[in-house]
Amino acid sequence: MANSGLQLLGFSMALLGWVALLACTAIPQWQMSTYAGENIITAQAQYKGLWMACVTQSTGLISCKMYESVLSLPAALQATRALMVVSLVLGFLAMLVATMGMKCTRCAGDDKVKKARIAMTGGIIFIVAGLAALIACSWYGHKIITDFYDPFVPVNSKYEFGSAIFIGWAGSALVLLGGALLSCSCPKSEHKASYHSPRSYPKPNSAKEYV
Repeated sequence: MANSGLQLLGFSMALLGWVALLACTAIPQWQMSTYAGENIITAQAQYKGLWMACVTQSTGLISCKMYESVLSLPAALQATRALMVVSLVLGFLAMLVATMGMKCTRCAGDDKVKKARIAMTGGIIFIVAGLAALIACSWYGHKIITDFYDPFVPVNSKYEFGSAIFIGWAGSALVLLGGALLSCSCPKSEHKASYHSPRSYPKPNSAKEYV
């Protein structure tokens, strides 16, 4: 059964990864305008995220605009949105479950086997959340690469990876590693835990002493 230090390390990594996923979902730097090619205007930089598109002027002025219609968005963007939201919801649920099953807490009673099972369940939910975020970031990144090397896409309409994708990949890795550490809380059988080897008693000496 995993010790308290291993559980705490896994929970901390998963929590840090969940915060990174929350940050990458909110910021608009999922893709940024590329400067490859000729006749590219560098007076402004364009960023696109899951919820808005922003333009940064060379003077430092930033203007953002929310997407008005969800149905008019590309299918890849809608799927990435859904996967990231599912990942965040599952991660929050996993934090609640894992907190109840950790040895350093007093939730769910004092039954060690029961708490270990709860912590393992929280770790499995973290792994599912990390996989959902990893698929979302990889899918979005594949779409950027496909459009970048597509000869039919105009050069001024091509984008490169933004910082949000790298934050999402790092957060997904932390959530997966943290969930894997929490999943190491595999409970032992109660019968094996309570089994004790029989005690051996010295045999009585029945021999008679003769003088």
